[in-house]
Amino acid sequence: MLDLIVNALNKDAVIIYKTDTMYALGCHINSTKAVNRICEIKGIQASKNRFSFICSNLSSIANYAKVSDFAFKTLKKYLPGAYTFVLPASSKVPSILVQGKKTVGIRIPDYDPILSIVELLGSPLLTTSLPHDDLEVEEYTDPSLIMDRWGHAVDLVLDGGFGAYVPSSVVEIVEDSFNVLREGAGDCAEFN
Repeated sequence: MLDLIVNALNKDAVIIYKTDTMYALGCHINSTKAVNRICEIKGIQASKNRFSFICSNLSSIANYAKVSDFAFKTLKKYLPGAYTFVLPASSKVPSILVQGKKTVGIRIPDYDPILSIVELLGSPLLTTSLPHDDLEVEEYTDPSLIMDRWGHAVDLVLDGGFGAYVPSSVVEIVEDSFNVLREGAGDCAEFN
C-alpha cells in the first residue's frame, strides 16, 4: 500500500490524508502540476499563500529551512506534534512554494502513517488543511464524507478514521523569538 501511494506521489498525484490534527491535501513538493491542482481545489493562488510541508524527521528539516540553534532546540522540544514552525527557507525549497516570502512552514505530525509515507518518498510532502469554511464538522472529519466531497478532485483519499477539527498551531521563529501566527491544537502558552 505504501509503495502505491509513493508511486502516485512521484507521478504528480494529489492525496487527502489524516495528520495528528486535521485531514489535509498533499503532494510531492517538487510537483508544480500537483501544487497547482491543490490551489485549484482550495480556490487560492500559489503566489499569495504560504505553504507548509511535512518532513519525516528533524535532520531532514535542515535541507529545506535555515535552522538556528535556538530554532533547533524549539523544534526538538515540540516535534513531532501539532505545530507548524515557520522558518527561513533554504534554496532547496521549490520556488512555487516560496514566491518571494522567503519562509516556509515545517511540520512533523505526531502520526506515524503519514511519516512513513514521507520517509519512503524521500522528500517532504506539501501539506495544507482541507477547505472547511462553511462546512459541518463531519464534512471534513469523516473520511466517507471527505471521499464524497473531494474524491473526484484528488487521486487518493487515505482513510485514517475520523480526523480532528482543529488545525496545527503556527509559530514563526524569527531570530531568537516567537511570533504566533495561529493558535490551534498545539499549546502556544510558551510562545506568547
